[in-house]
Amino acid sequence: MTQFFPRFLIFLLVFATINSCAFKGIHRDKNLIFTQTDNTDSIPSKELNVFYPKKSENLPVMIFLYGGSWKSGKKEIYNFLGSRMARRDVVTVIADYPLSPDYQVDDMVKVAAQAALWTKNNISKYGGDPDEIFISGHSAGAHLAAVLATNNKHFEALGEENPIKGAVLIDPAGLDMHWYLSDFPEEGKKYMKAFSEDPDFWEAYSPINYLERQSIPLLILEGERTYPSISTSIDRFLEEAEEQEFEISYEFYPHKKHIPMITQFLYTGSKGYDDVLGFIKKESEKVPNSSGF
Repeated sequence: MTQFFPRFLIFLLVFATINSCAFKGIHRDKNLIFTQTDNTDSIPSKELNVFYPKKSENLPVMIFLYGGSWKSGKKEIYNFLGSRMARRDVVTVIADYPLSPDYQVDDMVKVAAQAALWTKNNISKYGGDPDEIFISGHSAGAHLAAVLATNNKHFEALGEENPIKGAVLIDPAGLDMHWYLSDFPEEGKKYMKAFSEDPDFWEAYSPINYLERQSIPLLILEGERTYPSISTSIDRFLEEAEEQEFEISYEFYPHKKHIPMITQFLYTGSKGYDDVLGFIKKESEKVPNSSGF
């Protein structure tokens, strides 16, 4: 599974800060509180950043959830991604979420769902189309995105419909977390604070278990030299999708390691942008059918 190193995070933050002023024609609204909490809720207050073109109307939207082994990361590191996507006419939302060891995956998913609902209710103010919301993430963030894209219960618990039109999973971790923690208990110990020691919990937060009725389109981007556990879980996920007769868009990146799968987006001409933007364009152009999708 993925590990983010402090020096790498510092590099990204410095790079993004230095380069952010070079981009023109972009609005950035930052540190907007999106969580709904009350005295009976353990969910902490969290914020998000919105990036959008100065002249925008009814543009597709992408919510991005960062990786970091479910225990590290922050939205500011990914300002570069928000700015670059906005320059390509995709309104982009980058949200924080609670992290391990103080919180577990169910709390993270609940907050990510609230970020999606905030986006649905507010993104038209920023020129985004509330009916064209895509969710994306890298590594652990891709796991959270996959959970929301494959299981409507997290929105139903909030009394809402799933607003996600498609999901982009960048080198996703945890697609079959039950398999991983069951078959590699020693290696998986470092994730127990996020996933607990309850196999039923692992099962509930393994997106592979919810493909039977899957309707939301998925794009998976996989690096050839990613972690073996990620590669194997992607293979298992794709095999299950084929068995369920659900077609997943898939792109393979020769020679790419896990962290370069996200750092490639520092470069405006990367294959990653071509694949992500192509997927969003393709799905946005589809005409909804009678089932509402």
